Amino acid sequence: MKGATNSERLKNIIKENIAAWLFLIPYLGFFICFLLFPILRGMYVSLFDAALGRESIFVGLENYVTIFKDKAFWQSLFNTLFFVIISTPAIVLVGFVFAIFVNSKLKGTTFLRVSYFASYVLSMAVVTGLWIFIYQPYTGLLSVITNALGLGEIYWLNTKWLVWFAILVTTIWWTVGFNMVLFLVGLQDIPDEIYEAAEIDGANSRQILFRITIPLLRDTTVLVILLQTISSFKLFGQTYLMAGGGPGTHTRTLVHYIYETGFTNRRMGLAAAMSVAFFVVVLLVSLLQNKVFAKK
Repeated sequence: MKGATNSERLKNIIKENIAAWLFLIPYLGFFICFLLFPILRGMYVSLFDAALGRESIFVGLENYVTIFKDKAFWQSLFNTLFFVIISTPAIVLVGFVFAIFVNSKLKGTTFLRVSYFASYVLSMAVVTGLWIFIYQPYTGLLSVITNALGLGEIYWLNTKWLVWFAILVTTIWWTVGFNMVLFLVGLQDIPDEIYEAAEIDGANSRQILFRITIPLLRDTTVLVILLQTISSFKLFGQTYLMAGGGPGTHTRTLVHYIYETGFTNRRMGLAAAMSVAFFVVVLLVSLLQNKVFAKK
């Protein structure tokens, strides 16, 4: 009987493994073809002087040396880091505030949930087209408001620092719904009994927020910060479509510069090396965040 039982257990384990692999194989196929292979291929191409329309020449680490000496690369990296620093706290905070509001028992919060998240499903072209219309001088919505207030015309997309504010507002409007949903899930996982006990003990709204809600949302907050940081590093569409990287190269991000190097200047090997360097930067920042936020 014991042998038969072990045999049945073995058969069940085999069946479970087969079922698991049947579900995993399609994903692994897409993962290898569309993610892992391009990454490895990019690392390989970064070792060549590769350009569209001519034969590639092996140059070893020369592309990486070129990157190290390229001032435009470092300026683009600085622009990217600057946006990460200003956008991550703002988008995370706004997403948290929205989640707190829609998680309340007020009427109409279901409509607000849909409204806040609706912009996230729009394409980048639609979002930037809408906000370009809002920011454009003379006929834009903001121009009408500033003229009515007596402030005159403000050239949002052509002024050195105002353009970053314009891009930040556009990004918040477009992406905040995703962070709101993550925070909302975390809020709904907090048992109501905890809040009821706090109210019985005489805790006010401020004490409940800072001593119960925020501490219990720690894991969700860490996840949102990590995801938002990575997303901010990938900034491209807003700066490219709204300002063209300008004025000058003031808003040209690293992804934008990689695009120009590879597809405008057709230096695919150098662009691949920049992509590898960009991957390393994002990886290091993510590891640093994980180290800072890790539980003891």
